[in-house]
Amino acid sequence: MTEEEIFAKIAKIIAERFELPEDKVTNDLNFQNDLNADSIDIVEFVLELEDAFGAEISDEDAEQIATVGDAVKFIAARQ
Repeated sequence: MTEEEIFAKIAKIIAERFELPEDKVTNDLNFQNDLNADSIDIVEFVLELEDAFGAEISDEDAEQIATVGDAVKFIAARQ
């Protein structure tokens, strides 16, 4: 899966979870600052990432995922 395909899949998850148009999702979008996501939102998003990509994401790794770009790079590195 290419980074573009990963981004598209993540953008769709974010659009549904945070009620944001997909075309507003960028690599620089910060979950806490731009989406006002709290810790529960982040945990639920990480669980969705795990389901969507079949990846195991530790709590330590999840703490490092602050932006959409971070999520894309994380998933791409673990394929």
